[in-house]
This record gives sequence, C-alpha cells and structure tokens, in this order.
Amino acid sequence: AASDVYKRQFVDIGVHQDGLVHVSELDRKFVNDPSDVVSVGDIVRVNVLSVELERKRIALSRKQLL
Repeated sequence: AASDVYKRQFVDIGVHQDGLVHVSELDRKFVNDPSDVVSVGDIVRVNVLSVELERKRIALSRKQLL
C-alpha cells in the first residue's frame, strides 16, 4: 500500500522496513505529483533496486515493471 509523501512513495512490502519508490521510479513518463499515478491504499507491483542494511533503506522501482 502506498502512502502520500512529496516526491516519493513508501510501500509496505511485507517486511519490517517499508520500501521507498522515488518519483522518478513511479512511471515511464514524467511524474510531477505522485498522486497522479498512485493513491494511498493502492496495491502496486515493484522491483527491488537496492537494500541498504546500515541505513535501513529499501529502494524500489514501479516503472521497471510497467
């Protein structure tokens, strides 16, 4: 499920830490406002770009699966 945050979307991927989808990874076309492409509560498919254990960050991409 996506939560509304400016220029990025956090995605619950079923582990303790949410994943982050940067606005540039939301769609193949330019996205000015993330809410134009996704809404809070949407179920989305994402690809894992990277995992940073020390910083507790998971980078995700939605556009790679479109």
